[in-house]
Amino acid sequence: MAMTINSSPVLTGESARTFVEEAERNGKLPTPSLSPEREEQIAEFLRKSREFIFPPKDKKNELQS
Repeated sequence: MAMTINSSPVLTGESARTFVEEAERNGKLPTPSLSPEREEQIAEFLRKSREFIFPPKDKKNELQS
């Protein structure tokens, strides 16, 4: 007969109340945002990653493979 395995912990009592209070308090905090400089750096990184091309193999390496 198969037994179920409960992989998710269940909070009860004081732990559950504390968790809910913390979650509600954190939900009201402002969400951090990126500075314009950081957004520009990320955009540049993404652009470069899309343009990246591996160098072609030279004939010597191709013959040895």
